[in-house]
Amino acid sequence: MNPVIEKVTQRLIGRSQKNRTAYLAKMQSTMQNNPPKKRLSCGNMAHALAASPDSDKTNLRSGKNINLGIITAYNDMLSAHQPYADYPQMIKQHAANLGVTAQVACAVPAMCDGVTQGQPGMELSLFSRDVVAMATAIGLTHNMFDASLFLGICDKIVPGMVIGALRFGHLPALFVPAGPMASGIPNKQKAAKRQEFAQGKIDKEEMLDVELSSYHSAGTCTFYGTANSNQMLMEMLGVQLPNSSFVHPHSDLRKALNREIVRIAVDNTQASGNYRPLYEIVTEKSLVNAIVGLLATGGSTNHCLHLIAIAKAAGIDLHLEDLDELSTAVPLLARVYPNGLADVNHFHAAGGISFLVKELRKQGFLNEDVSNILGQGLDYFCNTPELNGKGELVWTAINEVSGDEEVLRPVANPFSGNGGLRLLDGNLGKAIIKVSAIKEEHYIVEAPCKIFHSQDEFIESFNKGELFQDLVAVLRFQGPAAIGMPELHKLTPLLGIVQDQGRQVALVTDGRMSGASGKVPAAIHCSPEALKGGMLAKLQDGDVIRLDATQGVLTCLVDDTELAAREAAHFEPEATNLGRDLFEIFRVNVSNSEEGAAVF
Repeated sequence: MNPVIEKVTQRLIGRSQKNRTAYLAKMQSTMQNNPPKKRLSCGNMAHALAASPDSDKTNLRSGKNINLGIITAYNDMLSAHQPYADYPQMIKQHAANLGVTAQVACAVPAMCDGVTQGQPGMELSLFSRDVVAMATAIGLTHNMFDASLFLGICDKIVPGMVIGALRFGHLPALFVPAGPMASGIPNKQKAAKRQEFAQGKIDKEEMLDVELSSYHSAGTCTFYGTANSNQMLMEMLGVQLPNSSFVHPHSDLRKALNREIVRIAVDNTQASGNYRPLYEIVTEKSLVNAIVGLLATGGSTNHCLHLIAIAKAAGIDLHLEDLDELSTAVPLLARVYPNGLADVNHFHAAGGISFLVKELRKQGFLNEDVSNILGQGLDYFCNTPELNGKGELVWTAINEVSGDEEVLRPVANPFSGNGGLRLLDGNLGKAIIKVSAIKEEHYIVEAPCKIFHSQDEFIESFNKGELFQDLVAVLRFQGPAAIGMPELHKLTPLLGIVQDQGRQVALVTDGRMSGASGKVPAAIHCSPEALKGGMLAKLQDGDVIRLDATQGVLTCLVDDTELAAREAAHFEPEATNLGRDLFEIFRVNVSNSEEGAAVF
């Protein structure tokens, strides 16, 4: 086993021992003292069965029949979730064919970061994760279900579902993907058009045509952002079928996979005799495997928040330093947009996650002592699903060679020797940077800073021609306690234009950039945030900042004594609208980003 993987895994186990032991005891006690259906009274059961078909009432009234809970994030505005419309009925039919029942436990909110980018709604995006977790708990607390099937894909939805599921870790939990839309306009062309639009070279109508050519039909967006990183993580954690994430929504193979996941859900229940609760699958070792997968594919920086929050829900004490150390050892094996020009369909065609797992195992980058919903080790996850000549689902060994080494490479020939995620530290606090998305010549930036308090303020300065110089743009008061830690995608095309003119350019912020982090070096998730004592609040225009991604340094080249003595800038929040005032309780109680930016 790779010594760094082993070292971090063992450190995580040791550090988490107290909290993990308490978590496991709580889950085991829950199953013993509150087993599904067994403690429900006649009145309780009557309410739960009132709307069920007579056949289901007959099966369920004894309290002994297996009943599957469905937690759905369906809405028909999100392209990724639109295919879920028919899934509950499909799952119920597959369950009936197996002699069991299924009910929709609850629906959880599902917002789209793509719709809310640069809009007031983005200030609720991160908090929606914790809302999803709580909504999941509300559905499952009816205690009617022997196992749960989760229908969710996108950014905060899957992490929220996992956090909620882990509070019911005594139950088996299985995640059901729907798959990506077909490939649209090439990513290189899309990125170029966005910069042209930012420069005023094309109008809004032409830009809308470009975007509609990219996001064009039902299915997940095809770039490798947080949504598709979620899918990879679910596979690597062991709660999703191998190499199933990126199968097209309307294919026959997708339908066969959906039948199979219902069968496995039934098989995982305690009543089946093959009890596989979630608490046995999500462990310190499987969590490290998921992080290795994220690093090896250059996945979303949002998971530096989500993985810490997920770990905490499982009684595991994960730190940013763990991710940083793992990144030094894990090779980058994939280049998918924004880290390359390919999309997830190309990645899947080249071998996908199964090829990735097979290669990572060759040099000991994965913990082998893990469980999964199949009750098998990692051998099975090196297979890929196919339909045979009879239309039956079969699992075949993944190819020994990549289908396209410009997209997915073997471990012996990586794109990079490290995972492309770095922890930055210095007198400005801690931050992270995704170096897999930028060229090495931009790893080090040292330049005067210019301070902004909103994306609109930055755009106004750009339009006035004030930014065409060596520059570190500091966008502060964007943290979770200030305004909910929005993503700041409006900045990337503009900073890219300045960088293309040969200038040293970087971004420093306590906000987010997510899986779409682009070619400009960005120190994000600065912690503590400016509103909670972070030194970003004491910066002034013209202070020289050094961002060094090679050494992991983020520092202001002002004497520390002088910096500390300055008065912090005043934060003046905008008037809330579009429901943001309802989330004041989240802003008051949220933790720092290095602690997962969670409210519990």
